[in-house]
Amino acid sequence: MPSWIESFFGGPIVSSMKFLPANRTVTNLQVSSAGCLVLLTALTLLFTPVSGTAWFAIANLIGMPIIGGVIHILIMIIGAIGGAYGIFQRDQRALLVSYVAMLLVTLRFAGSKVEFGFDLLPEQEILQKVLLIAYAVFLVMYFELTNGIIRFSMLDTSIRTGEVYVMGEGKIIRQYYRAIGITPVVAGIVALLTLLINLIIPAMVGIFDSVQADRLRESVELTSVYGVALGTAMVFTVIAAAFAVNLPLRLQQMQEGRANK
Repeated sequence: MPSWIESFFGGPIVSSMKFLPANRTVTNLQVSSAGCLVLLTALTLLFTPVSGTAWFAIANLIGMPIIGGVIHILIMIIGAIGGAYGIFQRDQRALLVSYVAMLLVTLRFAGSKVEFGFDLLPEQEILQKVLLIAYAVFLVMYFELTNGIIRFSMLDTSIRTGEVYVMGEGKIIRQYYRAIGITPVVAGIVALLTLLINLIIPAMVGIFDSVQADRLRESVELTSVYGVALGTAMVFTVIAAAFAVNLPLRLQQMQEGRANK
């Protein structure tokens, strides 16, 4: 008999699957995911203070602010333990719980004060933003690597049980490794350029007018949401230009040309 949740949604939200023992690719992804989870948990603890969260506000309303901190740490622990269990047991439901916890702990009220969990961060703005971008990249990589565990486990089980036949499995794996190596680097660089727009614009203007550049450095707008929006617009302009000259196709043709030599 299906549960009431399965009856409501017309089936299980996350299917429970049994896999054969992990092969080398899956094991590598499990180890990488575990390392990513450890770093992500540490950065989450560093970058996500309890202030500004719904449970912190509720705890203050009832006059017991310590409860907010306990709930905050508990959510992180659930995310870490659920992630570790899901990684090594290849349990999609545990991974889903971990995803929800890791995202839930970052939610803040829009008007909450910008601050960090501990006073251990360097005072330099650039270093703080680099660490913040590292947190975002590790969060995305955690999602990608753990999903890769499930996908390659399904593929390996299907191949070893004779359900499917896949040609060039090694090539697929190499392309996947290349993608998960290049994608976070590109994403991190793009995010860094977006967040450092308040330094990039004054530097460009300073080539022509040093006085105006100093005014821009002191401008509040460039360090606010407007600055991030401007940086995002510039990044999308660069991306649009790359697609306008059909850069992806040209890179693919270059790779195919090297492979045929």
